[in-house]
Amino acid sequence: MNITKALADENRVRALLALRKGELCVCQITELFGLAPSTMSKHLSILFQAGLVASRKEGRWIYYQLPAKDAPVVVREALDWIKKALADNPHVLADNQRLKKVLKQDPAELCKRQCGK
Repeated sequence: MNITKALADENRVRALLALRKGELCVCQITELFGLAPSTMSKHLSILFQAGLVASRKEGRWIYYQLPAKDAPVVVREALDWIKKALADNPHVLADNQRLKKVLKQDPAELCKRQCGK
């Protein structure tokens, strides 16, 4: 049920697809979608609880990535289905283009701007 709940939101599905390119910090994901940091953190928390993402903390930053290959079969199948079903989706293609621009920015600067510091 946690996987179903997690996949019921377009922003969470799009975040999963953005992570196909590799690990991203919360600031980068927040910048990509233009959501409030607290909103993006809630989305990522739901994905984490469902086992659809893994995370690690480095200093004050939290990084997210897709789970390792030893993730439960149901998680791997859900992620594979999303990748195949939405590969040509216009929102996903636009996200890929925006992600290229986000990755060129300094994560520390993104964090400062988002936190108002």
